[in-house]
Amino acid sequence: MKIWLERLVKSYQHIIIWVTLAFIAVGLFLLLVSNVFTETYEIERFSQAKETIRSPITIEDTKETERLQREAVQAVGDRYEVLHSITSEQLALIEDVFEAIDVVNEPITIEDERADDANNEETDTSDNQETTETVEVERTLPEKLQLLKEMLGEDVYQALPESEWQTLMNMSAAQKNSSYTLLVSTLNEAFNEGITRDELAAKREGLDDRLKYAMLPEEIIMTLSTLGQEILVENSFFSIEKTMEAEQQALNNVEPQMIRAGEVIVREGQTISNDIYETLSLVGLLDQGRNFYPLIGLAFFVALLVSVLGYGFYFDIDLTKDGGKHALALLILTLVPLIMMKFMSLIEVEATSLYLLMPIASVSMLIRLLFKEKLAILYALFFSLSATVLFNQSIPGALNLQAGVYLLFSQLATIFVLRKVTERFTILKVVLANSLVNSVVILSFLFIAYESYSWTFIMLQVGFGIIQAMVSGIVVVGTLPFFESILSILSDTKLIRLANPNHPLLKKILTEAPGTYHHSLMVANLSEAACEAIGANGLFARVASYFHDIGKTAHPHYFIENQMGIQNPHDFLTPIQSATIILSHTLDGARILKANKFPQEIIDVAKQHHGTTLVKYFYYQAKETLPDVEESKFRYPGPKPQTKENAVISICDSVEAAVRSMKEPTKEKIDHLIQSIINDRMQDGQFDDCHLTFLDLRKISYTLSETLNGIYHSRIEYPDEKKG
Repeated sequence: MKIWLERLVKSYQHIIIWVTLAFIAVGLFLLLVSNVFTETYEIERFSQAKETIRSPITIEDTKETERLQREAVQAVGDRYEVLHSITSEQLALIEDVFEAIDVVNEPITIEDERADDANNEETDTSDNQETTETVEVERTLPEKLQLLKEMLGEDVYQALPESEWQTLMNMSAAQKNSSYTLLVSTLNEAFNEGITRDELAAKREGLDDRLKYAMLPEEIIMTLSTLGQEILVENSFFSIEKTMEAEQQALNNVEPQMIRAGEVIVREGQTISNDIYETLSLVGLLDQGRNFYPLIGLAFFVALLVSVLGYGFYFDIDLTKDGGKHALALLILTLVPLIMMKFMSLIEVEATSLYLLMPIASVSMLIRLLFKEKLAILYALFFSLSATVLFNQSIPGALNLQAGVYLLFSQLATIFVLRKVTERFTILKVVLANSLVNSVVILSFLFIAYESYSWTFIMLQVGFGIIQAMVSGIVVVGTLPFFESILSILSDTKLIRLANPNHPLLKKILTEAPGTYHHSLMVANLSEAACEAIGANGLFARVASYFHDIGKTAHPHYFIENQMGIQNPHDFLTPIQSATIILSHTLDGARILKANKFPQEIIDVAKQHHGTTLVKYFYYQAKETLPDVEESKFRYPGPKPQTKENAVISICDSVEAAVRSMKEPTKEKIDHLIQSIINDRMQDGQFDDCHLTFLDLRKISYTLSETLNGIYHSRIEYPDEKKG
């Protein structure tokens, strides 16, 4: 029967988890479907667009890219290569011409031989003498022209008529130097610019314009122009290599023509031209079959996100508590923020990103306060990844990573700062920390973008982050009572309120059962330390320990810690009567706590802190007179501890009472006592339902030993003051 009930409970837990995950999955899928679903259209060419259509994806328009590449290649002109060797050869002709002119203008040196007959009669024939004289004779014009022709060659000589050659030969030395310099520089400039076959005639005609301002006689300038035109020849020739290189560079300079996601393809009322129709086809807006794949991808994405939550549901919380109210709370904390993010994504504006104002950190704080830190971290990942799709501006395939990163850091900041709620101003500290983290994340995005933002815009963005943190804190303060009272979820803040020393029930214990009050404080200290050692909820163990023996206030004097200066009333009762009073304090405590509307978790501690253990003292006392007495009448009604915290309180309750009864507690005695109590409970099956491991028990034993030995350590015995 017991095994069947355990299986039924476990099956019920699985059903609750799967139903909760199914609701979350369906809700998430419906909210995200419009962000990934690509609407397709049945459009005919040259019809009127009934609405403005945007591209759902980013893709390259290959046809447009190819068209621009063709235009770029066609715009590339032929490339020519200038042969400087031709330039050098032609300029050398000028030097040859002027050197030849110098040569022909030089006079000819000849020798003149004459006989000296001064005294012919008196002198013998053998004494006659001959004298030679050197004479410079200038060449005649025909001789000069003939020599020029021989020196320069027929082709060069024919370039100028004889009259112009004569003009050059008649120049003065200064005119010759100026002419040479002018002609060389002018032709060199023309050659360096490159002269193609098509440009040669124009270059020759333009030579007059280059020479006409020279400070030389007009006939010399005309002669130089005629000579220059003959020397000016083609020196730039078509280069196939350079032309192909230029065309390739033009191709490389053409950027791929991209159709960006969200870009308007056609506006409402615009005619669907062939180009627009092909663009619509390219981005898949005319393909009815392509919509199936985004839905499959979204289903996989949702399954992955929900599995993250499923892990936390299975291993961190019990969704069946309070008739499934925990599951209802998680559904609210999951679907409501998702709906809010969806709504904010629909009113996205260009001036800013409204996700900066999304108070998602409040959900992380609520889950951290109501459940566990690990589950809050899983939810932070869940919401952040969901936001990357929700805030993608409904562009299929796009992810808003900035939104995801911002919301992730915002949530993690609140979770890590909210590790322990120990005072009233903890939420304020969390808001300040969240504001700081939000501001840093926003500034990092702005500066990484390397864009020029005005200080007004930067402060506006940072202000949104601060407002988000403040709103998150307000939402937590405003909604936490709803989850605590209506859904009966126990949070750290509620535990802190219950731990107030002025709480009426604590005052009741203090005034009616002071010994029990002191015992409860000691159990609270021990339980908190032991729970923290094994990773359980130490704050809950402390607060629950304050009230675990509230049932003793119904009959306070029947419990030994409250019997001060009075005779033990059990001396006047039978063992069964005494056991009945002792055993009833667990149910009495549950009744009192329930009447005062305490959380069910603390009521369970009052019922379970003794489990189904045996009241051995009265049981063995009864057996002395009634050997066949039933053991069940001397066992607590239970149930056995169902959680680690309840089991720890159970151990600490027994250990504290036993150690307090020792006359001279030593470390060895305390350690032996702790281990014997744990072994006794384990052998009695009291830990069967609480999932305590042997490692947990070792840690509990060690922690209790250290704590109790610190309390009951040996002290120095001070000697009495000697009387003089």
